[in-house]
Amino acid sequence: MLYSSYYYQILQQLIYTVPAVLLAITAHEFAHGYVSYRLGDPTPKQDGRLSVNPLKHLDLMGTLCLLLFHMGWAKPVRVCPRYYKDPRKGMIQVALAGPVMNFLMAFVSMFIFGLIVRIFGGMPTGIFAYFYYLSYYLAVINVGLGVFNLIPIPPLDGSNVLRELFPRVQYYYQRAGRYMPLILIVLLMTGVLSRPLTLMDNGILNGLWSIVKGILGIGYISSGGGIAV
Repeated sequence: MLYSSYYYQILQQLIYTVPAVLLAITAHEFAHGYVSYRLGDPTPKQDGRLSVNPLKHLDLMGTLCLLLFHMGWAKPVRVCPRYYKDPRKGMIQVALAGPVMNFLMAFVSMFIFGLIVRIFGGMPTGIFAYFYYLSYYLAVINVGLGVFNLIPIPPLDGSNVLRELFPRVQYYYQRAGRYMPLILIVLLMTGVLSRPLTLMDNGILNGLWSIVKGILGIGYISSGGGIAV
C-alpha cells in the first residue's frame, strides 16, 4: 500500500513536471536561436532550432537533471558569431537570451497561478486544479533553468558570458571541456550546487509571488495542497 501510494505521488508529479520541463527547455533554446537569427546568423534556422518542437532541443542528461533536481540544461544551439556586427556583444546577448526568457516565463506562470488563486480564493477543483499546479511548476522549473544556466561552467550559458568578458578562461574550458557535464551532475547530486541554487530559486520565486500578490491584491492563503501562497 505504501509503495502504491509512493508511485502514485511520483506519477502525479510527473503530470506537472514533464510538460513544465518541455515548455521551459523549448522557450530557452528558441530564445537563443531567435536572438542569434535576429543578429544576422542563419545557422539556428538552418539547423532547425527556430522550432517549438521540444524534441529539437532536448539533452538527455540535462533533461533528467531538470526532472530530478529542477535544474539542468538543453542541447546547445549552434551559432556563428562572425555574422554579428559586434561578435563579443552578440554572443553575450545570445547567451543571456535563454535565462531571460525563462525568467519572463516564470513571471507569466506565477501571474496565471495568482489569477487562479484570486478567482477561487485558494486551490480550485476540476480542470482548474491542474492548471493551478501546472502554472506553479512552470514557474519553479523556469526559475531553476534560468538560474542554473547562469553558472559559468560549460555547457551552461554563464560560461559563454564569462568567455566573452574574460577570453583567457577559454584555455581552462578547453582543458576540462568534455568532463564538465559529469562535473555538473556530481555537484548537483552531492548538494554542493543544489543547496545554494535552491536558496536563490526560492528567493526569486518569493520575489515574483510578492510582485504578483501586489498586482492582484492577494493576501495570505494556504492552499492545503502542498503550496503555501
